[in-house]
Amino acid sequence: MTPRPLILSAFLMNTTSHIVGGAWRREEAQQHRFNELALWVDLVQDLEAAGFDIAFFADVVGLYGDHEGGWASHVRRGLQVPSNDPLVLLSALAAVTDRIGLALTSAVIQAHPFTFARQLSTLDHLSDGRVGWNVVTSALENAHRNYGGAGLAAHGDRYDLAEEYLDVSYKLWEGSWEDGALLADKTREHARGTGLHADPEKIAKIHHSSANYSVEGPHLSSPSPQRTPFLFQAGSSPRGRDVAAKHAEATFSMAPRRDIAAEHAADIRRRAVEHGRAAGDVKFIQGLSFVVGSTEAEAKALAADLDASIDDDALIAHTGGSMGVDLGYLPLDTPIGELSTEGAQGHLAELRKMAPNGNTTLRDMAHFRARATRIVGTPEQIADELAAWQEAGIDGINVMNSTIPGSYREFIDHVLPELRRRGLARAPEEKGSAAEAPRTLRGSLTGQDRLPDTHPAARYRGAFREYSAAATELSREELRG
Repeated sequence: MTPRPLILSAFLMNTTSHIVGGAWRREEAQQHRFNELALWVDLVQDLEAAGFDIAFFADVVGLYGDHEGGWASHVRRGLQVPSNDPLVLLSALAAVTDRIGLALTSAVIQAHPFTFARQLSTLDHLSDGRVGWNVVTSALENAHRNYGGAGLAAHGDRYDLAEEYLDVSYKLWEGSWEDGALLADKTREHARGTGLHADPEKIAKIHHSSANYSVEGPHLSSPSPQRTPFLFQAGSSPRGRDVAAKHAEATFSMAPRRDIAAEHAADIRRRAVEHGRAAGDVKFIQGLSFVVGSTEAEAKALAADLDASIDDDALIAHTGGSMGVDLGYLPLDTPIGELSTEGAQGHLAELRKMAPNGNTTLRDMAHFRARATRIVGTPEQIADELAAWQEAGIDGINVMNSTIPGSYREFIDHVLPELRRRGLARAPEEKGSAAEAPRTLRGSLTGQDRLPDTHPAARYRGAFREYSAAATELSREELRG
């Protein structure tokens, strides 16, 4: 396979302890400053200057499931609590960046689709089309209780709600306004005077009604550069894969091995074709972390030093809490094959696949979570590994951090030059170049600013003209009356 530039995404969260529990305690780590805007401005501007395509901010809207009988353990260890709303942060980052994509996780339970669609349209306007949305259902029981639920809904029910949420959003983004409706023409003459701001015949209400949502419309934002933001999805269960195949333009993977990643990618591409899309319509972005040394021995020593600072209990709390299972009082030698969950089923399935004989223990799982998606070596060795991941069907990498900003500075300074030399990364764009002009996130990743006609959202384009025509005729009758 001829090398091609990888999509480069930075995997971030506006919190202290995101993935690698305990690493925030290292002397050089600065993520404890997560409340400071300057930390994120400096980091994302560095990522943009280095040629990263996306700054992706994960999020949760509730505490992870209990560990050691309650949630105090999460607070002591800083397990994604406190954490801040990434939508607000991305609004600030849009003002100080020009090209990098700004993506966020938002669960369908946390905002009404009318409100959320308006928020993302606004941010897409203000960023010149650089917004991406990672669609999640939330597997955290506390999150559902925070938004009025009695507890964690069944797995299938959560995805049913997510698909309707997407449907409402698509109607607003793609169907409510036609291109050219917003005119802001100060001098245009019409039957009622001078100055035509927008053409009502090109704007329609959507009249969505169901047991879950009642949205009349119209969308209160005019069409943004992308209309629908670039869509990510990260589900790995069979239903999650099917939703990704139908809706996602990119899917995040945390596969522990290349063969698992290859199977995942092939399955979703097959499903995408079954949904009438092209196999290449879904990009695959693999989460990986890196420990870089000038020699292999140095890299291994640095990895051992990092391991010494990791909090195994925090990793177990994170894994168990995401699955809704309290692992805090279980012996560390408990095989994970004995676990079951209604929560993150795909996550548990991936852990079992990693050790099909069922002998992997909680202790192994803690170490696995920290190391399974880590590449340790020289820049040349890391580039070899990334080329192999690309051969397995991966389109990009979601660079995870142990420390901020150190993990990204190491990657930018040492790994990126080798990737560029091999054609696995694009050269960074220089200030003042023609390429500096704003472009959409979708345009930079697919070559098109808008969703293709094969995407399910496209069926709503022009679908509400009859409502608009009826409303316009009624208005005319009222004026005549």
